Amino acid sequence: MPDLRVGVVGATGAVGTVTLALLAERGFEDVRAYASKRSAGKELSYGARDLVVEEATPETLAGGDLGLCFFSVGTEASRELVPPTAAAGTVCIDKSDAYRLVDGVPLVVAGVNDDALDHDPVVANPNCSAIQLACVLKPLHEAAGLAGVRLATYQSMSGAGDAGIEKLRATPPMEADLAMDWDLEGDEFTEESKLRAETRKILGLPELPIQATCIRVPVLVGHGQAVWVETEEQLSTEDACEALAAAPHVRLAEFPTARDAAGEDEVLVARIRPDMTDGRGLALWSVNDNLRKGAALNAVQIAETLLERRLLAA
Repeated sequence: MPDLRVGVVGATGAVGTVTLALLAERGFEDVRAYASKRSAGKELSYGARDLVVEEATPETLAGGDLGLCFFSVGTEASRELVPPTAAAGTVCIDKSDAYRLVDGVPLVVAGVNDDALDHDPVVANPNCSAIQLACVLKPLHEAAGLAGVRLATYQSMSGAGDAGIEKLRATPPMEADLAMDWDLEGDEFTEESKLRAETRKILGLPELPIQATCIRVPVLVGHGQAVWVETEEQLSTEDACEALAAAPHVRLAEFPTARDAAGEDEVLVARIRPDMTDGRGLALWSVNDNLRKGAALNAVQIAETLLERRLLAA
């Protein structure tokens, strides 16, 4: 790998832990781990060695001589830590929703809209459900155009971070709190409104009708999506399958469950069939490991794309 010093902020959390594992697998050698003050000093396994966690502050990050830094922290923490790190010349890939819909900040799903990347100091990693959906919609849009999308998501507890994981493990599953936060500006969950807005930005389709119903389910890892797609042109099941099979980071499967998706790098797609209520519609089912392609893996793939295109200095 290139002579590139990489930082991982939020290294002790669910997504940060997966990020470190992926970086080790891909041969990134000069890696530093950062987290909150209470986690500073902990040792984390990284390949054949250990990393000592440093406290993430604007000063430590700006002075860390980092070429690239992944942020797997909450929105407010990202707003505090990303600007000084970027100002120090570090390319920041942020996984919170702090910058996703900010004009001028690319919102990228690797393999879907790589051309959005340039010499940007900050790149936003989308919501896990938006990543999963965009991987499926992009090849269908290229094949026949998109006229409208409806979907229901069944999102695992790890999508709520460490708190969600602890809640599922500590509570009988059917008594776990499965609620999501409300969007203060409407009658949707925040997850539903940002899924619409982020998918539109990723695909470059600002007027695409998208209606989502998002729920949390008592599953540890793996998001499911039942999707109904209306295309501008007629698209047969066979042609849809062919387009999806050829798409990056998508794999056709028989009938995958969240358990099948856990630990997998691709979005698994199945049950592609005509929508009997719409003459130009298709229905399908997909599942994805929300901690991998839905978060950490997508961020690492963004970094690899930046390196391949020489948009990230070694």
